[in-house]
Amino acid sequence: MAHYRKTEIWKSVDWLTIVLYLLLIVAGWFSICGASYEFDNMGLFDPQGRPGMQLIWIATSFVLIFVILMLDSDFFDVFAYFIYGLVALLLIATIFLAPDIKGSHSWLVLGPIRLQPAELAKFATALAVAKYMDSYGFKLTTPKNFSVTLLLILFPMVCILLQKETGSALVYLAFFLMLYREGMTGYVLLAGICAVIYFVLGMKYAGVTVGTTSLDLLIVSCLILTITMVLVALNSKTGKTAKKIGICILISFTIAGLASIFTPINFAWVALGLLGGIVVYLFYLAFHLWILRYVLIGLFSLLSIGFLFSVNYVFNEVLEPHQQVRILVSLGLKDDPSGAGYNVNQSKIAIGSGGFSGKGFLNGTQTKLKYVPEQDTDFIFCTVGEEQGFIGATAVLILFTVFILRLIILAEKQDRTFFRVYGYSVASIFFFHLAINIGMVIGLTPVIGIPLPFFSYGGSSLWGFTILLFIFLRLDASRKER
Repeated sequence: MAHYRKTEIWKSVDWLTIVLYLLLIVAGWFSICGASYEFDNMGLFDPQGRPGMQLIWIATSFVLIFVILMLDSDFFDVFAYFIYGLVALLLIATIFLAPDIKGSHSWLVLGPIRLQPAELAKFATALAVAKYMDSYGFKLTTPKNFSVTLLLILFPMVCILLQKETGSALVYLAFFLMLYREGMTGYVLLAGICAVIYFVLGMKYAGVTVGTTSLDLLIVSCLILTITMVLVALNSKTGKTAKKIGICILISFTIAGLASIFTPINFAWVALGLLGGIVVYLFYLAFHLWILRYVLIGLFSLLSIGFLFSVNYVFNEVLEPHQQVRILVSLGLKDDPSGAGYNVNQSKIAIGSGGFSGKGFLNGTQTKLKYVPEQDTDFIFCTVGEEQGFIGATAVLILFTVFILRLIILAEKQDRTFFRVYGYSVASIFFFHLAINIGMVIGLTPVIGIPLPFFSYGGSSLWGFTILLFIFLRLDASRKER
């Protein structure tokens, strides 16, 4: 069997994905050169510089690839929980042992080497979740199974949050994309999307009043009313309940509108009162007609109201000051071009200055003059935009898109739940990193500090993504060996 692995694994492994990986690695290295190379100080291959050091990380990644492909695929199945436990201990140790680096405690310093366990936790979590979901008789819809799966995902997320590394922690939300593929109800995703919308609207219109009406409460509560009515309509055979709710809403606002002619009316409280009445009515119908979905819709509405009133508390008491400023800048509620908005503004300038075809390799003026902070790590994409222009940036995005689609195709081909779940976890993590990193570089999402896979400088990041990917390629190869 060992001899078979050494000779046949290279025929079974998916070479298209490997070629895409190599193209991304090479493009990433050239981008790091463009972002950090200094003409007067050192050569491109000098290990004292970042381009040279990245080459060392790339070489060690190839060693990791060889080791992973030489292992039997059963190794990852048998030792999934052990690997998860080991990385979990490493994450806990990091909270207490890691020094303060730029406000976070996420790096273990071992002599000249700095290791970020959060990057390694991604593949460990994916293995543990895949192992659990591959257990006999597993159904994601049962409360116990869903709770344990969430615990496996949320534990490393909480540890990383305690390290004050919010960006890396948010990456674990990518697992919900995989869970949706594996049968998780779409209402969970709907709840997540709604939470984001509630938060954004609540922040954007906080403190704005029209007469006696708080605009943030009115807009969000009306949105909750609309979503509640749509959910009731979708889960009702005849639609009569939804019609009754709609008529009740119409009549209530009409009466409130007429009453406002004579006395000030807070329409936000009218909407919230309607929500409370609708929730009571849904609970009554649920227990009277034994319709469980009405209970769930009622709970959704109640939790939405609770979330609405918690927005200000979370923003002011939970988030760090720098995170508050980043969110305000992203929502256009604060202009801070020399502070929190500086990175994004300079990144946009760099990308825009590249034009259609770019300024050419090592000719980026914004990056050469170090106008963009973190330009070889979190903001590496601005180097691509400046040096290679619209053509180069589009080519990189197409390359990533093909890469992720290939992972999804391979995941769908798997005949074992363990392999499929792990594959979709890998695709989801890469998609999340790509979407959020590009979004923050061009100002569409808040700056949360996550790397662009295979492009951002750093050994921990490159190792983490390489291990994550090639474990899946090893599992996929075993499908062809059988």
